Amino acid sequence: MNDYTRLDAWINAHFDEQVAFLQQLIRVPTDTPPGNNAPHAERTAELLGAMGLPAAKHPVPAAEVHAAGLQSITNLIVRRRYGPGGKTIALNAHGDVVPPGDGWTHDPYGGEIADGKIYGRASAVSKCDFSTYAFAIRALEAVAKPEQGQIDLLLTYDEEFGGEVGPGWLLKHQLTAPDLMIAAGFSYQVITAHNGCLQLEVTVHGQMAHAAIPESGVDALQAAVKILNALYAQNTRYQAITSQVQGISHPYLNVGLIEGGTNTNVIPGRVSFKLDRRMIPEENAAEVEASLRELINRTAAGLPGIRVDIRRMLLAHSMQPLPGNQPLVDAIQQHGKAVFGEDIPALGTPLYTDVRLFCEVGIPGVIYGAGPRSVLESHAKRADERLDLADLRRATQVVARSLRDLLRQG
Repeated sequence: MNDYTRLDAWINAHFDEQVAFLQQLIRVPTDTPPGNNAPHAERTAELLGAMGLPAAKHPVPAAEVHAAGLQSITNLIVRRRYGPGGKTIALNAHGDVVPPGDGWTHDPYGGEIADGKIYGRASAVSKCDFSTYAFAIRALEAVAKPEQGQIDLLLTYDEEFGGEVGPGWLLKHQLTAPDLMIAAGFSYQVITAHNGCLQLEVTVHGQMAHAAIPESGVDALQAAVKILNALYAQNTRYQAITSQVQGISHPYLNVGLIEGGTNTNVIPGRVSFKLDRRMIPEENAAEVEASLRELINRTAAGLPGIRVDIRRMLLAHSMQPLPGNQPLVDAIQQHGKAVFGEDIPALGTPLYTDVRLFCEVGIPGVIYGAGPRSVLESHAKRADERLDLADLRRATQVVARSLRDLLRQG
């Protein structure tokens, strides 16, 4: 029996414990917003410590957390040093997640198991990979006993709002400096590139007035509709722009939130909306933002009595593959094929993730973890988010096998 089969066997023998650990993580809410996530970090550290994986707690100062739009964050680092030489490999998963919303048939904080699947908010994205990575490390240390290198397990709480007070904060304060990194993802592909994301808040100002004398005011809602129509027309034109990265199609934008007005019988004097613009890796983020601002301002300029304010909420650059990521890709593809019995493609995704923050400072990274073939299958950000437990088991085996190989490389 070789190291790989022994790793698989250890994970199989401890799988019930692994599932119970994930259930405990799901049962502590981390809805973001509002982003009161320090309690989850405390519970996670307690659970990890009981498994022999003590976690260093790194609370982010309240002023920085509040400036990012959240309430509390404590990031965790589980550092495992094995000996001189070898690589330092970071494993990063995020605990924050969007609120559950409506339509659930299972308790979003229950961690219920039905038909071989575990249900709950963050079961697939990405509390599952707290579990994947922690048990891969435990299996590695029980079976393969590394003699060189280091693993930094980074459990962070700011992916939904951009990552700057999550992994970005750890990197900024030089609390981790890996040679390679793997971040939470899905089991059936290894992701080497992803879209960027620009989020803008646009506030349209008119003049409030009584609905009985509408000519005495300037309708901000009618103006907002004209601006939105211009944006949606531009969104149609984006379909003619094609990315050369497999798995990524074309740029697009979405308006996800609109608010304004004061009452039914009042001409609205202010309307605001928030837009999300996904950028393919080939696009320049500064040019994209400048183009959108110009379109909005030009449309507003043709509307008498209207002015607009535009505030950038988020700028997440796309992830560009770095040449040094090949050992990660090779290891995951080799062991993914052995464990899953099918080829694991390397491609891009239209999502944006924390991995870009590592790549931006020259740390090669990929996205791989427990999950189905697609976001749609996982119900991430929808009701009844779920994870097939067979995928959790196999992804843990792939990560443990890959870590074994990567730590033995010079």
